[in-house]
Amino acid sequence: MTASATAPSNLSNSTHAPAAQVLNLAVLGTGAWGSALAHLARYNGHHVQTWSRRGELTLAEAVAQADVVLSAISMKGVANLADQLQQSSMPAQAILVTATKGLDPETTRTPSQIFRAAFPNHAVAVLSGPNLSKEIEGGLPAATVLASEDQAAAETVQQLFSSDQFRVYTSPDPLGAELGGTLKNVIAIAVGVCDGLNLGTNAKSALITRALPEVIRIGMHLGATEVETFYGLSGLGDMLATCSSSLSRNYRVGYGLAQGQPLDQVLEELGGTAEGVNTAHVLMEIANREEIPAPISRQVDRLLKGRITPQEALEALMERELKPEACDL
Repeated sequence: MTASATAPSNLSNSTHAPAAQVLNLAVLGTGAWGSALAHLARYNGHHVQTWSRRGELTLAEAVAQADVVLSAISMKGVANLADQLQQSSMPAQAILVTATKGLDPETTRTPSQIFRAAFPNHAVAVLSGPNLSKEIEGGLPAATVLASEDQAAAETVQQLFSSDQFRVYTSPDPLGAELGGTLKNVIAIAVGVCDGLNLGTNAKSALITRALPEVIRIGMHLGATEVETFYGLSGLGDMLATCSSSLSRNYRVGYGLAQGQPLDQVLEELGGTAEGVNTAHVLMEIANREEIPAPISRQVDRLLKGRITPQEALEALMERELKPEACDL
């Protein structure tokens, strides 16, 4: 999907009231997700500039008049983007929004943590939810969460994207929303393996159910403020979407591995980034350092590194010590 002024097909067939306050949005990253968000803002009547490293606009030009700057680039470029933005003439009141789901391999930080460190005087928000970009591109209804400690900033961006086909909720827990969307990518790889091995609905349901407390345990340890966040759209909602659709690149990684394909081949055939691969590696670094139990994610990481087969990963989980369901391990 390319960045253009054309709305998604279904959106273009309906009318929409003009925005109460017209905002200037700069979308950094013109992949499928960034382009979908740009379309949603244009549909609401806002002014949108898009930027990519191969585009005609410079980064400084793209953000010069922005009320909201939204980053939708892959995790590997976030730290460098923050450095570049520090050298730009971004307005002092601009709200920074991250729509990236991942962990930085060098610092183990999330995107919002990187932006908050680089821009302590700017409001920073996280946009995260069960949002498969191809469905949004087609005008199908969806909902998401806009999380920020700055309530006014959250409400501003909520109005920017909300429409009759894209419902935006606010949350005061940006790190929780971000970690829910980040950690579920690792779980989606595990679920892809489950389906690739034809283990059935019972096994998949058990895996997703046991994965949720693992994600909550890690997220709360790392600084999320509300456990309810992980039961909402940016947690359980996002996990269900990513673990149940072949549109999910992370799911397809697990499925391909279970079919006997080498990881390099699977990634080459995806045509895009599967953030769960990098996230699994960084997560294990964090889990080892912080002594956080993460049995499902650990087996995914071992599988991705070629240390075990998909069948051995399953056996390792099934043969764990018996314990009560409510046990925190």
